Amino acid sequence: MGISDNNERQRLPEWLRKSGHASHSAHEIKKGLRARGLHTVCEEAHCPNMGECFERGTATIMIMGDTCTRSCGFCAVKTGVPTPLDPSEPERVAAQVKAMGLKHAVITSVTRDDLADGGAFHFAVTIAAVKAMCPGTSIEVLTPDFMGREGDVSTVCKARPDIFNHNIETVERLTPSVRDKRASYRRSLEVLSLARKELPQGRVKSGLMVGLGETDREVESALLDLAKAGCDIVTIGQYLRPAKGKLKVAVYITPEIFQRYEKIGLKQGIKYMFCGPFVRSSYMADKALL
Repeated sequence: MGISDNNERQRLPEWLRKSGHASHSAHEIKKGLRARGLHTVCEEAHCPNMGECFERGTATIMIMGDTCTRSCGFCAVKTGVPTPLDPSEPERVAAQVKAMGLKHAVITSVTRDDLADGGAFHFAVTIAAVKAMCPGTSIEVLTPDFMGREGDVSTVCKARPDIFNHNIETVERLTPSVRDKRASYRRSLEVLSLARKELPQGRVKSGLMVGLGETDREVESALLDLAKAGCDIVTIGQYLRPAKGKLKVAVYITPEIFQRYEKIGLKQGIKYMFCGPFVRSSYMADKALL
């Protein structure tokens, strides 16, 4: 996520000013992605860390197209009628992971409510393709909620990703105004709980944005809910408006408050908390696994 409005950018506090720069490695990654007809959530969601991550040789590959069936107030990914699934995509994703030499691959997707299984089988096939072509690469999936269907969550988990990630995005009170009306805070917690049962040896991860008008007590309550759901890893980052027409920032959270959130989560039993102004769900994901 990023900021497109120049006036809003000028109002950013010092700790949220990040200079963007293109590098040779970033250009090469984009070139490879375009050649294989692939998308990244980094580009589609206007993430402020894109230049840094591309320079590190990392990217979060987005499968099942670039068009989402939902329209969340915080997200820049376009909404509409998606194209049919491409059965060759899993192999192309695996080829991209191999070309980048990734030790840890993050695979996400748009939400596909138009599909009977929400794309769960496509996730499983993609995981299998990456494992076959890149056996030394750990795999993290960042999935939609599959409308809470246990069988679809199980389909993804049976492919044995190293990390199953599904974001609650915000606190419970703000969910109806921040996420699409088809999303549910409690359903997302159920998805995480299902993944925990299915992946006893794997890692379960979630994340949320702050700066949308939530209270400290609500964030603490969300962290407790995530701990009870069995999350090992939780990320918390500052919401930044990705485009005009999207939700406005209510407040910029100071680095000190992010440090407090980290301590609260650890105290509640979450093994790894990654909190900070620029933290995003997939940012430095390899370090979270280590």
